[in-house]
Amino acid sequence: MAAPEVFTIAQVPLTAHAFNADRSKLITSLNTNEAQIYGRQGNEWKPEVTLSEHDKLITSIDWAPNSNRIVTASQDRNAYVWSQTTGADGNSVWKPTLVLLRINRAATYVRWSPKEDKFAVASGARAIAVCSFDADNDWWVSRLLKKPIRSTVLSVDWHPNNVLLAAGTADMKARVFSAYIKDVDSRPSPSVWGEKLPFNTICGEYASPAGGWVHSVAFSPSGDVLAFASHDSTISIVYPGGPAVITVRNSTLPYVSLTWTSEDALVAAGHDCQPVLFSGSAEGWKAIGSLDDAKSGAPLTPVSTGSSSGGRFASAGVGRLGTNEAFARFRNADTLGKSSATPGSPVSGGDSSGDTELMTVHQNTITSVRPYEISANGNVAKVSTSGVDGKLVIWNVSVPAGTGGLSSRLGGMHLR
Repeated sequence: MAAPEVFTIAQVPLTAHAFNADRSKLITSLNTNEAQIYGRQGNEWKPEVTLSEHDKLITSIDWAPNSNRIVTASQDRNAYVWSQTTGADGNSVWKPTLVLLRINRAATYVRWSPKEDKFAVASGARAIAVCSFDADNDWWVSRLLKKPIRSTVLSVDWHPNNVLLAAGTADMKARVFSAYIKDVDSRPSPSVWGEKLPFNTICGEYASPAGGWVHSVAFSPSGDVLAFASHDSTISIVYPGGPAVITVRNSTLPYVSLTWTSEDALVAAGHDCQPVLFSGSAEGWKAIGSLDDAKSGAPLTPVSTGSSSGGRFASAGVGRLGTNEAFARFRNADTLGKSSATPGSPVSGGDSSGDTELMTVHQNTITSVRPYEISANGNVAKVSTSGVDGKLVIWNVSVPAGTGGLSSRLGGMHLR
């Protein structure tokens, strides 16, 4: 497999990241109340513009590819829509537009709808603000999805029909709502999620298998399947037409972000510091392997197995961090409260300071995984990840079979 592209953006955590349509620009928040726009120059990302309007930490960012508008959400309970205009001096400037969120707790997550005429802001106020533009007043107004949410909303994702909205919450539930706004949306066609969809209709509610926060939710490309990642180290796949919920139990640390790469495959990442590929169908799902392979062509690491809900199949956790010798030594030393690593060992990172270097590209939690490149057949060929270690990494997901990369190691499985 081709090596991933690794960029060290900063020495501080990257809270969130997003790209413009042609991937020539990157926006990220360096764990502050400002958002930085970078331009790619060769193999480097150079800072170009700083967006300063928020008073507190920016929690989430999204960049609309067609309208070229950026939306930022923050702990200051506000969101801003940024539009690129020409200033009085003839230079390009980013102008913020006010958003009336009507929430009394931090905004935690934000995503544009597919048609880019709405966006959804998750919050700690046990509500989701669905925002649309009011041309008369030149601002964005919101309607709130509240019932039956009982805790902080951690993530949202839009259905391809621009109406349905999935949400993952700290009350250990993943839900599908109708975010239909009469003056904005056309009437949606019937789907597996329902036919009549007035605002705030609950189209589905699914519990975390072992009672963990639902960190991330995502619709499949068709919108007919929902995936969500929970803090109990599970990935759940919902087929509402079944109805069936397939749970993949992993022996790794929890995932906090996921994205679909095709109708039968997705990539998840989180506290285990590496993106993991999952594949399956209504008959069953399993973890295939990690995209973070230190040796090109090396076999996937054998791991212990867990059972899926209903006992229909066995699922293999990846667990590279939990099975390699270096991590085992670090874990044992951490239990004793001291470092037993020797100078020059992989654990010590080449010195006697006791610092730990993981056997993965990311050296800390991955905070976000997003599609980066779409192949000719419409599937995701590359994904990007950002993490607490300040790195941005672009990973190859689909590579030709027989090249010694991931595809050749999946036992002949065809990644569509």
